[in-house]
Amino acid sequence: MAQQLNLLSTGQVITTALHTEMQRSYLEYAMSVIVGRALPDVRDGLKPVHRRILYAMHELGLTPDRPYRKCARVVGDVLGKYHPHGDQSVYDALVRLVQEFSSRYPLLAGHGNFGSVDNDPPAAMRYTETRLASVSHEGMLAEIGEETVEFIGNFDNSQQEPTVLPAQLPFLLLNGCAGIAVGMATNIPPHNLGEIVDGLIALIDNPDLTDEKLFALIPGPDFPTGGEIVGNSGIREAYTTGKGGIVLRGVATLEEIPPTRGSKRRTAIIVTELPYQVNKAGWIEKVADLVNQGRLHGISDLRDESDREGMRVVIELKRDTNPQEVLQHLYHQTALQTTFGAILLALVDGQPRQLSLRQMLQEFLNFREHTLNRRYSYELGKAENRVNLVAGLLKALSNLDEVIAILRQAADGSTAKTTLCRRLDLSDVQADAILSMPLRRLTSLEQQNLQQEFDNLNEQITSLRRLLEDRGELLKSLKKDLRTLKRKYSDSRRTKILTLSETPIPQEKGKTQTEENSKSQIQNPKSEQPPEEAILEFTQRGYVRRLSPTGKKPKAENGLHENDFIIQTELTDTEQDLLILNTGGKVYPVKVGDIPATTGRSPRGTPLITMLTSTAQANVEAIISRFVLPASFETTQMVLLTKQGRIKRLALEEFANLSRRGITILKLKDDDELSFTEFTTTGQHLILASSGGRLLRFAVNEEQLPVMGRAAMGLQAFRLVKNQQMVGCVTVGKDDQLLLVTQEGYAKRMPASNLRAANRGDLGIQLLKFHNKTDYLAGMVRAMPGAEVALVTNKERVVRIPVDSVPMLDRDAKGESVLQVNRDEKIIHVVEVRV
Repeated sequence: MAQQLNLLSTGQVITTALHTEMQRSYLEYAMSVIVGRALPDVRDGLKPVHRRILYAMHELGLTPDRPYRKCARVVGDVLGKYHPHGDQSVYDALVRLVQEFSSRYPLLAGHGNFGSVDNDPPAAMRYTETRLASVSHEGMLAEIGEETVEFIGNFDNSQQEPTVLPAQLPFLLLNGCAGIAVGMATNIPPHNLGEIVDGLIALIDNPDLTDEKLFALIPGPDFPTGGEIVGNSGIREAYTTGKGGIVLRGVATLEEIPPTRGSKRRTAIIVTELPYQVNKAGWIEKVADLVNQGRLHGISDLRDESDREGMRVVIELKRDTNPQEVLQHLYHQTALQTTFGAILLALVDGQPRQLSLRQMLQEFLNFREHTLNRRYSYELGKAENRVNLVAGLLKALSNLDEVIAILRQAADGSTAKTTLCRRLDLSDVQADAILSMPLRRLTSLEQQNLQQEFDNLNEQITSLRRLLEDRGELLKSLKKDLRTLKRKYSDSRRTKILTLSETPIPQEKGKTQTEENSKSQIQNPKSEQPPEEAILEFTQRGYVRRLSPTGKKPKAENGLHENDFIIQTELTDTEQDLLILNTGGKVYPVKVGDIPATTGRSPRGTPLITMLTSTAQANVEAIISRFVLPASFETTQMVLLTKQGRIKRLALEEFANLSRRGITILKLKDDDELSFTEFTTTGQHLILASSGGRLLRFAVNEEQLPVMGRAAMGLQAFRLVKNQQMVGCVTVGKDDQLLLVTQEGYAKRMPASNLRAANRGDLGIQLLKFHNKTDYLAGMVRAMPGAEVALVTNKERVVRIPVDSVPMLDRDAKGESVLQVNRDEKIIHVVEVRV
């Protein structure tokens, strides 16, 4: 029988208490999970697996200008070189970096099936392909080869991997992050790139910036799937303490379903956006289950009409069902309204910390400043080494005969090197460069190139030393880089932030005004009552008042907001559609009968924007025209003029029988917008005005301005000078007068007949000269005798002046002062007042 080993007597076993060993082992495991797996680094916003994926793809050369490569190849490189874990975990992380509904700014571009918002699984990695996205290639990896970050050995010390990537943008805030560690978790919402860059620049300029000003620049998260944030209290709590609940809703609008044979009109709730990370298919299944269980009433049909153009879930309601009540039940019983629990937790110097928004931004700025110092030091070292070599080459070329004599007389290379160093006062490195210099460098052209390189290197060294020695210059460079990235990759906000006053929340006693307005949108009076006449009054601040010609109504401007006034009046009936045009070139219809009647209790009227669908409501300040189709629309057309001077004549038949979703009537370039609309008929004359004071008049006919379709972009109406834009468009008759007002408060009247007719596309005639070089034309309107115009400044000051008080002057006059503007104040709108 073998003798039993006495392990305790060998001294190789250390006795320890069980609870002590458990505590130590569990703490090591917990820290390994926290630091090496679950939490992102505050500097580049990445977990180790994401960082390794991006670096492996950079090593493979999968840049945005190269072809896609199979994801299996990428996963294999990541596993073999840097991340010794399961291949499925790496592929799942890679997929999320591609999905546009998961990341606000995806770091990878994908080719193939990478899943969907319905929680469909992605295709296997052997089928899908990927490469780096432009934003990650430029904003995350562009400086990786310039010794900007530290490198460490991988798991077997066969490769080197970066401890952090030299991010030029705070991707932790841009794309957000979610992770569950041991005893802690992080859940950071995504944000808008443009807003974050503005906040960073503001903190650079003023480190003591107040929270109010910072939150004005960064109002809240911006989720990739859109949605609406209800209230800002949760946002403020999360931004100041690092933890808070943000109430997030999907976007739902109400539409009328056209009647089929034997049925009547019904209302439907249309869901076009869901809260972030809500599974659409799962949500639809949940709604169907609630209906089947009898817990959700009033729904007759539920279907998914989503396609490549976007999400569209239709919830048809039964007759006599209150849509707003159903919508509130959907908010409370389903994921149509969720609470995003924000926890701003990240690794700072290897330690998990819960940070405020300001601290996150400041940590990134500190890292970026450190990265730039390392980058510029590296570039300076390279430039100094190179200039030293070039200086040696130039010295050799200036003493070429002596160098050749030394080389001829030298027995070997070592002797030649020693002689060169002694006789020409060169360093060993310079001597080696001269000895390895090819003969073609002896030509005069190569000598000029060397001298040019020497001068450029000295300039570069001076610039780099200034950046390294002057922190102000370094911060200027940092801001320049941020603005460049903002111009390239910033886009408009997708998530709308609603204040509580804008939110239709039901109350136990009575209902909110928004709910009453929403109900009036649905309960179409024309189906139950005959149409009745109505007067619509539109105000400068965006309100609409629906009045009855026979009923008691408030006086013209009684009850309006301060500085508000009526700018347009329409006589119509409740059967007609009011058409609303925005600067994006889209038109939306609103049934006149759906506009709440204005009473003595609400003399201000209804905000016109609340009558539109949620998609249209994104352009709150962008409504430029509202009208009811005239009775003679067969002979009348509409002229559309953009800010950059493109013009189109459109037949009014294009506006008939529109759906609530609206249509696009003018295609625009990215940096252009619709600015003016005018009704016209063939034979009339149009006058256009530019901010430089030039006016152009031409006839409306098929030769000058042909009628076009909705898909056309229009023709160039005006040859604009650089940095100028269109500021006026009017249809004029024989005896009409024009009123011109400049930004600095100078104005004049003149007969329209003073402007001779020309051709569309001309430069126009200078009809207004300015008192100051900094002044521009603010607006041009028809000068109706006895009328008033309102001058609206950028400081929200409104001054009304009689048209007759403006002097009638000739074409060469500069105009007289009608409004004394303050410093940094200028007139931005000239509006006709209708009384």
